[in-house]
Amino acid sequence: MLSNQISPTKAQLAELQKYPENTPLVMLNILKFNLKTSTGETGQEAYMRYFKNAGPFIKKAGAKLLWKGQVHSTVIGNSENQPQLIFLVEYPSVENFFTMISNPEYQEVAKDRSIAIAYGGLIACQNA
Repeated sequence: MLSNQISPTKAQLAELQKYPENTPLVMLNILKFNLKTSTGETGQEAYMRYFKNAGPFIKKAGAKLLWKGQVHSTVIGNSENQPQLIFLVEYPSVENFFTMISNPEYQEVAKDRSIAIAYGGLIACQNA
């Protein structure tokens, strides 16, 4: 079930800090956009701006986009509240991810993410 959470809690960040050191981290992003933002544009428009402007920070973190796709339909689950975009970003380590998100310049860019999404699931994954 989707909720309106768009930012991690302190407890969630603390849990992520327990991720194994020097181990690649894949972040599964599950997004549902706002129909309209506080700036009057669509959530998708604001998110695409964030995605473009976050690119240099992602590159500096040594991360790479593995896969990105629009949700077509929900086969099992709540199809009335399904996300619209899913993608995978791989970071060399959890340290690289934390360095990126703690950068004040990145945090400024991330404001567009915050206004864009109604739900922004972010799931930390480790290769099995």
